[in-house]
Amino acid sequence: MTQVLPGATIGVLGSGQLGRMFAIAARRMGYRVHTFSPDDDTPTGQVADWETTASYDDLDAIRKFAQSVNVVTFEFENIPTPTVERAAEYVAVRPGGHVLYHTQHRLREKTFLSGAGFPVVPYRAVHSLEELNAALVELGAPAVLKTAGFGYDGKGQAKIHSPAEAATAWTALGTNEAVLEAFVDFQSEASVVAARSVEGHLADYGVIGNSHRNHILDVSVAPADLPVEVGREAVRIARAVLEALDVVGVLCVEFFVTRDGQLLINELAPRPHNSGHLTFDANVTSQFEQQLRAICGLPLGSTELLRPAAMANLLGDLWTAGEPNWSAACSHPDVKLHLYGKEQARPGRKMGHLTALATDPHLAVEAALSARRALTER
Repeated sequence: MTQVLPGATIGVLGSGQLGRMFAIAARRMGYRVHTFSPDDDTPTGQVADWETTASYDDLDAIRKFAQSVNVVTFEFENIPTPTVERAAEYVAVRPGGHVLYHTQHRLREKTFLSGAGFPVVPYRAVHSLEELNAALVELGAPAVLKTAGFGYDGKGQAKIHSPAEAATAWTALGTNEAVLEAFVDFQSEASVVAARSVEGHLADYGVIGNSHRNHILDVSVAPADLPVEVGREAVRIARAVLEALDVVGVLCVEFFVTRDGQLLINELAPRPHNSGHLTFDANVTSQFEQQLRAICGLPLGSTELLRPAAMANLLGDLWTAGEPNWSAACSHPDVKLHLYGKEQARPGRKMGHLTALATDPHLAVEAALSARRALTER
């Protein structure tokens, strides 16, 4: 195995906040970073060494990009398959295209997971209104209808409360390929961020507890408030998923925790994850440095949690009344501010986050929320 050592150039497909924090970790370790996306002056591009602005469908631009770097990774999964295949003709792409193939498409992802024996939410493939009606008979209502591909943060999905709503939901989704999922009356949501090296070594960050607002992650806390045996099982499942997919890099497994303590996989993210942002401040090795180490063939770093921590997302809604009060938030000494360099704030858009460290996870959550409330003080 040939290692990609400091001084080499890392290629990143995508240019959002995940790529930005990855680029910060990479530059700190002496690597150069080249980002590729259709946009310019991006969160990643602002801290990368080079920023190529071109369509993902421009395969000649992808060729030139791949020839300029030593390894390629990605910071979001909705990269077209031909793009990944073209890059892989010239340089290693990690995680590989086979991982993207499964994880960027809900139906393929669920088919893979259920076929491999992993616990998933009961589901049915839906390609027409007739199939949707039949699926509702089998799974019952309420249920959740989701597009098979290209959905995130609640986009591309609708809750169906009764069969009478099926036609409206199907028309609104505007697709001929969807997944109907049984509605899960879960107790909580959790995630496990883990990494797998080129040599197959595994490392994980334990279980992170998550709460959402309007289908967007709102607060994450580590360690999660779960029974020990449930946490161990979540980690076991996550590690098994990385091995089954032959992942080289970082992958997050999101779970529903049912009221009787059962774990159901909600979805996979083959990259660093929003719930793992707190690792940037709270762990010996962040999820972003871990991604770098894995794709470069370096040994994985320690995932030790130095102090309990919580992360609170900062959405564009906070800018409604003007510029947030950054000084008030920073008056909390154990809170770290991370902004993503996005020029335009829009409701629901992730603009940054706060990480709070404390002696207890509940105190960390309180500190993060207190600092976020302070942003709107005038």
